[in-house]
Amino acid sequence: MAARKAKTKPFNILCIAQSGRLEYEASLFALSFRAANPEFKGRFFVAEPQGARWNGETHISAPVRAILEDQGAEILPFENRHFGQSYPFGNKIEALAALPEGEPFVFFDTDTLFTAPLSDVSFDFARPAASMRREGTWPEPPLYGPGYAGIWKSLYDKFGLDFESSLDLSQPDEYWRRYLYFNAGWFFGADPKTFGQRFLDYALAIRDDTPDELACQSLDPWLDQIALPLVIHSFGGGRPGPELDGLDGDVSCHYRTLPLLYARENDKVVETLEAITAPNPIKKVLKAYEPAKKLIYQKKGHKIRDMFDRSDLPSREQVIRNTIKRAGLWMR
Repeated sequence: MAARKAKTKPFNILCIAQSGRLEYEASLFALSFRAANPEFKGRFFVAEPQGARWNGETHISAPVRAILEDQGAEILPFENRHFGQSYPFGNKIEALAALPEGEPFVFFDTDTLFTAPLSDVSFDFARPAASMRREGTWPEPPLYGPGYAGIWKSLYDKFGLDFESSLDLSQPDEYWRRYLYFNAGWFFGADPKTFGQRFLDYALAIRDDTPDELACQSLDPWLDQIALPLVIHSFGGGRPGPELDGLDGDVSCHYRTLPLLYARENDKVVETLEAITAPNPIKKVLKAYEPAKKLIYQKKGHKIRDMFDRSDLPSREQVIRNTIKRAGLWMR
């Protein structure tokens, strides 16, 4: 007899939206989330950054706000006190403080679609984890050192964390996969207040008091992904187990951009995208977003799709991007 899947207690969902590209991505997020999760028991928050650290308007437009609220989203304003325009990826760090304290949360990047219910995923909020759909983007060890181990160990030492227990010993020494590194496209934890405060503390400490071993390393745009594994390890978490395979799998898809979605994602993701955007009231709003207008409604996304064999994609994302750019179809 198959083992019964553990029942996960209610939790909250968070993504971030503001004027421009993110608000349209949030529409797709919300439409696909509600279509796949009609019985979701938690709360669904769309955090809206604001404050003096942004240049120009950040508020979600009225037509998009109507779509989000119609899908049950709660718009959650929060103020950027440390990042903002200078480092937009800091939104995912600062927004956590606005969530209900003590209630488990799952953060998703806004460029995510849902194709099955989250009830198919078993979250253990006492053991946080994050997305492994990543490339070896950071660090880039200099020729004469320090190497991966020296760079990462300096960070674990800085925060009083055990470095050795974070290693994947099945991977060779000085190979990037040996070291705990995530894509911050999704992550979760038991309490957004404590998780978010530690995420903020670690990120600011790395930015403002950078270890010497990181002297040759870029922190922009990688700061959130440098701090995240340290935060997760500090709370007793680590690499996701098979119970989370639905994320970046059959349940959710972090597509990054619409051109990349059409290039490399499976048929279910494309069918979901085109089904949720088909109703006329949705179409009227999304046509204002150029990638949706051209790739979805003018069907140019299928021209991109025809350019690639999804069973034999290039190993590096940059190759896919360059191929799409040469065809004049790259946009975001």
